[in-house]
Amino acid sequence: MVAHSKVHSMTAFARQSREGDWGSLQLELRSVNQRYLEPFFRLPEALRDLEPAFREALRTRLARGKVECHLRFEPTDISETLAVNHTRLVALAEALGEIREALPQVAMPDALSLLDHPGVLDAQGVDLDEVKAEATALFEAALDELIEARAREGDKLAALIRERLAGVREQVAEVRRLMPEILERQRALLLDRLEAVKTELDPQRLEAELVLLAQKADVDEELDRLETHVGEVARQLDQKGPKGRRLDFLMQELNREANTLSSKSAVASTTRCAVELKVLIEQMREQIQNIE
Repeated sequence: MVAHSKVHSMTAFARQSREGDWGSLQLELRSVNQRYLEPFFRLPEALRDLEPAFREALRTRLARGKVECHLRFEPTDISETLAVNHTRLVALAEALGEIREALPQVAMPDALSLLDHPGVLDAQGVDLDEVKAEATALFEAALDELIEARAREGDKLAALIRERLAGVREQVAEVRRLMPEILERQRALLLDRLEAVKTELDPQRLEAELVLLAQKADVDEELDRLETHVGEVARQLDQKGPKGRRLDFLMQELNREANTLSSKSAVASTTRCAVELKVLIEQMREQIQNIE
């Protein structure tokens, strides 16, 4: 039964095999992160017409990822039932002739090597309809296994991201705790500098300068937006279906607010918090690159 995790990784591997009177089949599916769904197939020539159905199955059940499908077929007693596919052999010979003309220094394969080329030998006496049915069932089982693996990996990614979200919340809370002290310290430093140079300022002008300083240092809006984005990331992790692109966008928004916070930092304590926020956001972004 396929796992119903709410977060799926795009990185996974699955292998399935079957044997019967007709021979043996081995199928491997590998997937890695990719912006869109990008399938690649390596199928035996005799089973090449299965590709459209396999491609449609991937499109129906996966949203993103580069997926490689490799199917191998070994017919039973092939040594006793060999037949040369003359059409395929002639086409291969013509291709080799073109290579020989263009690159005479390259060694050409011998006859036995040509027999190993896909499609040159046909298996006689094998019911290909039965083999195709078995190959289809094998592919479905492998796809189930791949999705389960993507779900297990997705659970791990989600846990890592939630840990980082908790870290972001801690940094936001720390900046909020420090703000009254920071504003008062900035006010005192400004007054000390004015006193040191014995500058005479109109009281109203001085108060206006202090208000402007407080406005420049006020990061409540950035902190509010950081908390909003953190909440949305957590909500997306609990939603079903593909979410990688949405989460990637939210990482951009979080990073924008962290940069603004850093630019407004007037003391070392808020600068440290801003740097830690950027580190946490980058760590989440790296994990999100693998989420479907």
